[in-house]
Amino acid sequence: MQTPKTLIEAVNLFSDNSKAVEYLAAKRWPNGVTCPVCASHECTALATRQLWQCKGCRKQFSVKKGTIYEDSALPLGKWLTASWMIMNCRNGISSCEIARSIGVSQKTAWFMAHRIREGMKNGSVEKLSGTVESDATYIGGIDGNRHASKKKDAPGQGEKAIVFGAVERGGKVRSKVVDGTGKQSTENDVLTNVAIGSILYTDEATGYRNMGYVYDHSTVNHSQKEYVRGEAHTNTIENYWSLVKRMIKGTYIHVEPYHLDRYLDEQGLRYDLRKSDEQTRFAEVVTGGIGKRLTYNELTGKVLAAQ
Repeated sequence: MQTPKTLIEAVNLFSDNSKAVEYLAAKRWPNGVTCPVCASHECTALATRQLWQCKGCRKQFSVKKGTIYEDSALPLGKWLTASWMIMNCRNGISSCEIARSIGVSQKTAWFMAHRIREGMKNGSVEKLSGTVESDATYIGGIDGNRHASKKKDAPGQGEKAIVFGAVERGGKVRSKVVDGTGKQSTENDVLTNVAIGSILYTDEATGYRNMGYVYDHSTVNHSQKEYVRGEAHTNTIENYWSLVKRMIKGTYIHVEPYHLDRYLDEQGLRYDLRKSDEQTRFAEVVTGGIGKRLTYNELTGKVLAAQ
């Protein structure tokens, strides 16, 4: 089945839930239906129930089994429409807007959005290479806008999340929430995400001082208002930070640090696929949700609290 090219086409196509099931099945099983329980290829379609039955283990399963859509009573068409909206809105889209557009509650839309972001998570172990820029930034509310009890001078309050990032010039980006910007943690983050021997451009933060041993490393001194020296600059990663902050401040308004990594995954995949068309980006987020699962208890931290 052909991937819809526009949101209108997606809405029209997936309003028929059987078409939504057919689309996901084609993406999930391009070489024929495979049982998610025993991996058997001998499966019989139960067309009246939009299910399949495995001839090996005798289990019945739907196309949602083993995906981010599993155990959801919502029609698959609503999931795919929401996926299109999240993937192709440059600055993201709020759960309130999703709720109004597809006819669900805001709480349901919020949960859906986080499950879709789980499918946008980059699971690749491939490191960035070539010419790479690295930097860290702080994400959080403006202290002057906080209640007095939550300002920085209040114990344990007012702290912003620290985010490490690295980006290939003309290529992909990696970003994640980190505990600090100390020398050891920064070195580990760079070595984990950037291939040894790459050209690396950074500012003069202490965490980058030993990078010259494994990278072709050059810096710019921001404290002296130096932002470009020949080919050395961090403008690409700074531009990415502006995209992230515009998404968070302009669309999501407030993001809990506990969930921030998921929003970074969302903007990261959108950035990686910025040169692709809308239907390619949509197909990527749909296939990305296969083999992943996120429950409400995991999302809200109840699983961790119970351990």
